[in-house]
Amino acid sequence: MDIKDTYKTILKPSKETLFKDKNSKFYSYAFPIKNEEDVKIRIEELKKMHYSARHWCYAYQLGSETLRYRANDDGEPNNSAGMPIYGQIQSYELTNILVVVVRYFGGVKLGVGGLINAYRNGAQLAIENAEIIEKTIDIQFKMQFDYKNMSRVMRILKDYNAVINKQTLELNCVIYTSIRKSNANDLYDTISNFHEITISKL
Repeated sequence: MDIKDTYKTILKPSKETLFKDKNSKFYSYAFPIKNEEDVKIRIEELKKMHYSARHWCYAYQLGSETLRYRANDDGEPNNSAGMPIYGQIQSYELTNILVVVVRYFGGVKLGVGGLINAYRNGAQLAIENAEIIEKTIDIQFKMQFDYKNMSRVMRILKDYNAVINKQTLELNCVIYTSIRKSNANDLYDTISNFHEITISKL
């Protein structure tokens, strides 16, 4: 059975995009994020930048296997802003991303249908202006062994394309490594067969 061990996100913040409808202006942005704290920081930055705007609506998704998301209408009618933005995140199958659409009210009401369309378009423009990349879901391991087993361990790690994150190479060696999820079980089984090497998942 194939293990899904990749996810899509964006490389860096997108350039600002603008969508207009009946004098209302919708500025939109996409940001790569790691946690909810990143969301707060980005929203605060945009509120300072667009201090005279009326609404700062957004949606984000976090996680590579267990997904967490939030959609915020920020004073617009229920589900007319946050969910259309989130819908675009879903349709591009992205995670670890925040999309914000900032609205300057132009004096003419757009109605719920008009708002849904505007926020959806704004989110789509932001995502299309970002560089989408694929990342692997990695599993972290810690290995401990005597120095005499060093070359054996290094050879195995190389065979499995594992990345060494940190290592202490003394009489007793410790290596912290990360490896694609689809190769993790094989690496674990291979290392576990050697009695002089201990491996534990972090």
